[in-house]
Amino acid sequence: MLELGVQTQNIIEDENPLVGFRKLREAGFTCCDFSLNGYWKNRKIYEGDWNPFFEQTVGELEAFFAPQKEAAALAGVRFHQMHMPYPILVPDGKARLNTYLWNQVAPKSMVIGRFLGCKYIVVHGFRLKDKLGSEKAEWEKTEEFLDFLAPIAKEYGMTICLENLYGGNEYRKLEGPCCNAKLAAERIDMLNEKHGAELFGFCFDTGHAKLVNLDIESFVTTLGSRLKVLHIHDNDGIGDLHQMPFCFTKTRENKPSMDWEGFYRGLAEINFDGVLSFETAPVLKSFPPELKDDALQMIAKIGKYMAEQVEGLRI
Repeated sequence: MLELGVQTQNIIEDENPLVGFRKLREAGFTCCDFSLNGYWKNRKIYEGDWNPFFEQTVGELEAFFAPQKEAAALAGVRFHQMHMPYPILVPDGKARLNTYLWNQVAPKSMVIGRFLGCKYIVVHGFRLKDKLGSEKAEWEKTEEFLDFLAPIAKEYGMTICLENLYGGNEYRKLEGPCCNAKLAAERIDMLNEKHGAELFGFCFDTGHAKLVNLDIESFVTTLGSRLKVLHIHDNDGIGDLHQMPFCFTKTRENKPSMDWEGFYRGLAEINFDGVLSFETAPVLKSFPPELKDDALQMIAKIGKYMAEQVEGLRI
């Protein structure tokens, strides 16, 4: 049976991480998606306002996260994936900010991942198509960044995963980087061949796919073995709400508006053997505090249900 994972954000507290990790394990999660991006908020990055968190030395960062590493081990939860803070390049940002993101935040994120024993790190491709004039030019800049990270990933034994993103505005969402599955697969293969190792893979985000009407089953099967990690969550088709699956419907007959059946079929067809990982941190704040643990357990129950559906479809 597939393992279950969930974000650490809104459940793990730095002051006493063991409490949160035990709650994850008791709910049924054996893995976590470490929310490193919570220490560097994307809104603040876009505003050019950042805190000195990544100015700490490697030793200081490892000391800071040592209690979480120890607590996770005691609770029986492993760090399966993590998110590099994003954006890692601000299109109209100051050169000083972008240099700092590239040369300090990115490599130190991977240092933290290595320390925690985290195999996969998710990286957002650059949103530069409008500024540079083409998707090709946008990708070339992203590829330059990935080439910079490749030797670090090889040394640390980590896999860098690209993610399907969206663009547009609050009224209309448009396809962003990595929304073409065939092209993403080709580029991952090219990068791995270039660097002589399987250093790159893909993170499929169900919520982002829904916002731009991607064919989930086709996307997953096209990625095949390149699909390494998942971000499972749901939304109303308008906003990136990161809510638990099955909360949104097309009609009053309550048919889910997300193609979860296609999702199961796709995972079964490619024999996905990774983790059903939920990117649903906002759920734990949308319920009253008294129901937070119940919400976490419900997410785990949904994960168990999904794992059973995938298992039942395997050839």
